Amino acid sequence: MTYPSLSGIDAGRELSRVRAAAPLVHCLTNSVVTNFTANVLLAFGAAPAMVVAREEVADFAAIAGALSVNVGTLNAEQAEAIRLAVASAILAGTPWVLDPVAAGALAFRTDFCRELLDARPAAIRGNASEIRALAGLASAGRGVDSQDSSEAAIDAARTLAERCGAVVAVTGEVDYVTDGQRVLAITAGDPLLTRVTGTGCSLSALVAAFLAGADDRLTAVASACATMAVAGQLAAREAPTPGRFAVALLDQLSLLDSRALEGALQ
Repeated sequence: MTYPSLSGIDAGRELSRVRAAAPLVHCLTNSVVTNFTANVLLAFGAAPAMVVAREEVADFAAIAGALSVNVGTLNAEQAEAIRLAVASAILAGTPWVLDPVAAGALAFRTDFCRELLDARPAAIRGNASEIRALAGLASAGRGVDSQDSSEAAIDAARTLAERCGAVVAVTGEVDYVTDGQRVLAITAGDPLLTRVTGTGCSLSALVAAFLAGADDRLTAVASACATMAVAGQLAAREAPTPGRFAVALLDQLSLLDSRALEGALQ
């Protein structure tokens, strides 16, 4: 089945909106990608905050523009901090994003992510295997790597979106974003995005930035995915190896404007 592509005009408008607002994004992310995630948000023009202490997360989640939750290096102490931050975000009306890293591969994180679904995230961003696992379907993930195609998870993403009210983004060779009814496709990107640690995790934080103040969450989430994909595509043209690509990606995120994004999506 063919799904409509995200409008370049809409994506460009969203990029301009978020960059002008420079939202404060509270990131409860994994220890492997903390620095890269902060740099991605800074390069784009958002304001990252890596507040992790259980004594502080609730207060901070309430004042942030959005909250990004990533379970990549989950432990019991971080799980409790996430619960406190999510509860505070809900009370404050702060949109929050779930990145269910390696859900389906290990029981502790899978059960925890399914628990968090009851807290109704504004968005869920994961690969096909993670999304299928959260929806209760068999998946073929290997740690953080998906063995399923993103298209194979569209029905699961729709089911998950309808069940918990989130916009669900399935990222892969083609990204699909759904609110349970509508589905948008993003076909930009480059394989080098899978060769640098933290690009998916930092995308989830970028999704949180785009959700801050968004009127249409489906368009906002899709536009965040498009922003990362197009920046990766442009970075790969000048930096064909992983080390150089990581730096070029940050540069392209800082240089990308609404006109370039719109043109890349036509």
